[in-house]
Formats: sequence, structure tokens, C-alpha cells
Amino acid sequence: MCVRRCVITVGDLGEFGVVNRITARLPQGAAVMVGPGDDAAVVAAPDRRVAVSTDLLLEGRHFRRDWSGGYDVGRKAAAQNLADVAAMGAVPTSIVVGLGIPADLPLAWLDELTDGFRDECAVVGASVAGGDVTRCDQVVIGVTALGDLQGRAPVLRSGARPGHVVAVTGRLGYAAAGWALLEEGLPAGSAALEEVVAAHRRPSPPYAMGPRAAELGAGAMLDVSDGLLQDLGHVAEASGVRIELDPQAFAVAEPVAVAAKEMGADPLEWVLTGGEDHALAAVFPPEVRLPESWQVVGRVVEGAGVVVHGRKVGRRGWDHFE
Repeated sequence: MCVRRCVITVGDLGEFGVVNRITARLPQGAAVMVGPGDDAAVVAAPDRRVAVSTDLLLEGRHFRRDWSGGYDVGRKAAAQNLADVAAMGAVPTSIVVGLGIPADLPLAWLDELTDGFRDECAVVGASVAGGDVTRCDQVVIGVTALGDLQGRAPVLRSGARPGHVVAVTGRLGYAAAGWALLEEGLPAGSAALEEVVAAHRRPSPPYAMGPRAAELGAGAMLDVSDGLLQDLGHVAEASGVRIELDPQAFAVAEPVAVAAKEMGADPLEWVLTGGEDHALAAVFPPEVRLPESWQVVGRVVEGAGVVVHGRKVGRRGWDHFE
């Protein structure tokens, strides 16, 4: 019987009880040779090279607990790192997670978070191989993802050349639309609006398209985390080229269009500058026959920067220090 409160928190379990609770929910895949429990995990690297990416998520900055449950936060935290690995042309194998959590965090929320990590990794056959936990005033999540290049050369940002076509795969504008609705406190009153809000909480990167693009001969590639214009700007700068985008080539998905009508916004702005969908953008030689999932949206030419023909675009994407 609960006398003062019925919510069991991480503080009730203590550090090692929390660690044991987390690891008990995490099965290990074939790539993990030594999982949680030792000073370091050991992950197989058949290629003898490992693609590595890391990100931080801060409560109040990258997610809000009043907007997202623990499960969605876990899926999102894993997804944004696994997408980076896929954007290098590698197949994700594992992640390690650093957690800073308040002592009064409900254990149920921690369980949901752990399950989110586990289930997003399962999408690509990866595992949560280890991590660390400490006390913090708010939830802080650090995820490092590892990937196997499987004998392929990594796809860098510096390989775009004049004559290449620019193509994207995955969702664009969904997460930005969902964030706008949540920020304004508007209810998701239809299936379309619910879809974009769900996309903000939990992205769906096209993981398999990263290694496939590498096999097709992609010259450069990245995942769209800070907005398409801003992220393609990194490709243009690293490659010393100009990227020209055709606004007519972008298909605005119905849920994004519905949200834009609800908000009185321009849906193409969300498509071009919204982040956190973790779509993939890449450049390919013009003779490459792209799968239907890739949409050609522009070209690479001599020059510098990124331009959208015939259209003025305001904010170009997300900047943490703006």
C-alpha cells in the first residue's frame, strides 16, 4: 500500500539498480561480442573500419516530457544517430547511451525510454551495447552509434561534382509541421495532423537507402537533421560547388499541406528548412538509375552555396547557437 506516493522513481532503485533494470530490457545482437556489464563493450568490425556518430539530446532543448513520452524520446534519440551512420553508407551495428536523469524520474518513464532505444535499434538490426548513467537535474541523453561499411568507401560530404543530380529520400517537412502545431498548442484534430505531430516525436529515417546509395555510387550524402537548405550547404562548401534546387520538384505530402493550411504557413518552407525528419539527401552521377524512393530535386554546378530557383527563402534551417 502506498502511504505518501505511488510513483516509483529511479531514486528508489539507486544507481546500480537502475543500470540492472536498463540492461535487463536490452537483448544483444550478433555484432555485440561483449555487452553491458564490463568496463567497455566489444563490437565486431568485419570491415576493420567503424563509422561512428554521436549526439546529445537535452530536455527542454530537443524534447519536452509534456510533449513526448519516454518511448518516443528513446526512438528519436537512437534514430538521429543511426541515420548519421546510414548517411555514411554504413550499416548500423550498435549504440552506446549516456544518461543523465533526475532522482525523481518515474521508473515507468525510464522503462519506456529504454524500450524506445531497443526498438529503434531493432529496425536496423542493431543493439544497445552499453552506456553510463548519472544523476542530473534534467534528462540528458548522449548516444553514440557504430556502423559497418561492409567494404564500401564511406560517402562523404566532399564528393559532389558539377553535373551530379541532387536527390532526396524519406520524409521532409513532417517534423517541422508537428513542432509548429505543438508550439502553438493546437490540437491534432485529424489523422493528418496527428501524423505530423507523431513525426516530430518519432522520426522514421530511410536507413536502408544509405548503404544502397553508396552501392549506386553516390558522390556525397548526409541526413537532413537541421533543414535541407542548411545541410546541403555543408555539401556545397565541402565540395566547392553550387547546388541549385528546383522548388517545383518537391512533392509536399498531404499531412504537411493540411498542417500548413491549419497554421496559415507555407508548406514548402517546412520542406526546405525544417529539420529532424532525418531524410537522406545525396548527389549522384546523372547516368545512375535511381530507385523510385529517391526524388531528384536539383543539380550540382560550378560556383558556391545553395540556391532555390525563383523563390526567396527566409530562415535556412536550425542553428543551436542562433
